Amino acid sequence: MTAQRRRPRTAPAGTVVAYLRVSTDEQAASGAGLVAQRAAITAEAARRGWTIVGTYSDEGISGAKDVHQRPGLGYAIELIESGHASVLMVAKTDRVARGLRTLLDVIDRVERADGAVVSVDGTIDTSSAAGRFQTQIMGSVAELERALISDRTKAALAVKKAQGVRLGRPSSLPREVVERIIGARESGMSLPAIARGLVAEGVPTAQGGAKWHPSTVRAVLHSQDAAHLRAEAVAAI
Repeated sequence: MTAQRRRPRTAPAGTVVAYLRVSTDEQAASGAGLVAQRAAITAEAARRGWTIVGTYSDEGISGAKDVHQRPGLGYAIELIESGHASVLMVAKTDRVARGLRTLLDVIDRVERADGAVVSVDGTIDTSSAAGRFQTQIMGSVAELERALISDRTKAALAVKKAQGVRLGRPSSLPREVVERIIGARESGMSLPAIARGLVAEGVPTAQGGAKWHPSTVRAVLHSQDAAHLRAEAVAAI
């Protein structure tokens, strides 16, 4: 099976799309964080002789969220995929993502469009051979980490089964919804309060319904997905 050929880059070299992010509403309101990031990116682009062709931002959004939960980052990547920019530039790597998995997903998506990811602080620069090599090492480490966590998760679940703990059926809910429910419960929220919050935000149930009940929340907490997430959390320690 032959490898799929990468499409030729249509964006001129050195065309930059800047991405800015602040994680709290207070930072977004003050604008200080965004101004500092924009200034750092502008200075670095000028130093390299590159041209900024677009700027996108996510204000009051955590770096722990996935790309599909951050419209600004999504638009920035799409500018590269559409051939209008060749470099995604950020002030610091954590502006792209707090987690390694999300960061590598973003880098992979940009590189598949023949683009590069560059951070002003120098932690990421896939426009160079050395930077791409560093990214490959990061990917290998992340793959090993996922494999180790998977092994520990399976071992933890096997122990639970041996102890007679019954695991519920898998949930068809997105992982982030299950994580949210677990986190809310562990923070002390009652089942009715969790249900009301999900209804208020329009989060659909596993069956696509709009109404959450305490019993629905309880079923998620006792599902296999919840058990796997708890086991992953323990295994990752």
